[in-house]
Amino acid sequence: MAKKSNTNRNFGKTLNQGIEQVKEAAINANDFVYETTEGVVDTVVKRGEEWQKVTEKAINGGLKLASNQQDIIFDALEVVKGQFVAGRKRFKTLFSKN
Repeated sequence: MAKKSNTNRNFGKTLNQGIEQVKEAAINANDFVYETTEGVVDTVVKRGEEWQKVTEKAINGGLKLASNQQDIIFDALEVVKGQFVAGRKRFKTLFSKN
């Protein structure tokens, strides 16, 4: 019976050591996941800020381009209007003589 009691103590000691090792491994894994997640979040925020700057530049450039195109279109319409008015006068004088 003495051997049986000794085996139970060794088993209990081994079990407690195993539990402690599992706890330590879980804590290490949790710390690793926390640090990795923290790094990922920091990187995502940094990249998001960079892309926000790029997007802002693209929008501003696009608005400037749209403004220039609008000016060109209105200038072209003014030229067409002037040509139409001048052409109408010439057309009117050309056919009114006959």
